Amino acid sequence: MSEYPGNDPRTGAPPSAPAGLRRRLAELRGPGTAPRPLDARALAALAANPGCDRRALLDGAGIDKNALATALGAPSDAGQSQFAFMRGNAFEARVKADGGAELLRLTHALLGGGPEPAPASRHVPDLAAQGPEARTRRTAEALREAAGREGWTLLDHPMLALDVAGSPAYLEPDAVVVAPDGTWTVVEIKSFPMIDGAADPAKVGAAARQSAVYVLALEGLAKGVPAARVRDRVLLVCPRDFSNLPTAAPVDIRKQLSVTRRQLARLTRVADLLAALPEGTVLDPALPAEELRAAVAAVPATYAPECLSACELAFHCRASARSGDEVTALGRAVRGELGGLATVGAVLAAAHGEAGDPADPAVAALRRAHRLRGEALARHEAPGGGTGAAAGGGAPVGAPRARTAPEDARAGEAA
Repeated sequence: MSEYPGNDPRTGAPPSAPAGLRRRLAELRGPGTAPRPLDARALAALAANPGCDRRALLDGAGIDKNALATALGAPSDAGQSQFAFMRGNAFEARVKADGGAELLRLTHALLGGGPEPAPASRHVPDLAAQGPEARTRRTAEALREAAGREGWTLLDHPMLALDVAGSPAYLEPDAVVVAPDGTWTVVEIKSFPMIDGAADPAKVGAAARQSAVYVLALEGLAKGVPAARVRDRVLLVCPRDFSNLPTAAPVDIRKQLSVTRRQLARLTRVADLLAALPEGTVLDPALPAEELRAAVAAVPATYAPECLSACELAFHCRASARSGDEVTALGRAVRGELGGLATVGAVLAAAHGEAGDPADPAVAALRRAHRLRGEALARHEAPGGGTGAAAGGGAPVGAPRARTAPEDARAGEAA
């Protein structure tokens, strides 16, 4: 298995992008547009769809996909409500109050790591610095200093760095706890409840995928710190039942770590994606809509229905996939079963015997399914089949109407 590139263990920063690459990415964003930082949530979504060159390039260049989608006329409805945001901040502040006393107590109770965290053994270093690169260096220093202490250290919103497809990504976990035995634990603080010791599995899974990105970044730093060990279990802290009191549970993320490491290693490097673009391509949301639409179309996308919950450009990509008659709009499972049949038209032609190699298993299965459907409809329409016939010998009442290709695509996506 290919190794994923790590950070510089001395500074915690990923390898710097060449000056030429940084200049080209700035041109791609448009004049005077600052890069949007790539957070762990976006990075986990990117790792879940590594075949999408469009997302890899937009994230690598730091382009605001939400602004881009709005300019294309397909704004995303994703995002956290202001109420949920404020509630989450209030709960996090409660968890970290009093020098993180409750958070360290939960960490010790559920994961161990040394003697009980007494007030005198707690340490919360100041991680303030100017800019993400300086904050990353300060975090690396604090982690090295914590390795030489005998007590417990809580890093509140540290800044980590990871090389993603040749472009640096700066990540900010809620907290990292360094125990006296040298273990580093990522802490995820979420505002969804844990009722009777269990939380929503879908939300826990999303938190685990996000945490795996933080652990990957920490592993690069741990290489330069003797006796340091990054846990492959993270601490998920949530409100208990329907209160605002914190409770926690350890989450094993070994599977998410393996998948994320493999998927990130598969990402095409940003420099290669840039080289494939037409000269002068700019993805600035301020461009006229038609010009912007043509520029976005120059970057290949791999749409799947799962993108709707993870990517701001999903509605635009879905419309493009539907207009292009692409079977990707039906989902990855269907796309995988159809082999080389990339459009709905090609699928229907193969099913009707108008195209396709009969030796192809996908073509053979489609033709068999089409034959069985025809036989079922014939039995349904035959006299005595239970539907009856309209006066004058018309079509059977209630006979099913064959769906059009767009209707098939929408029905498959809904399923």
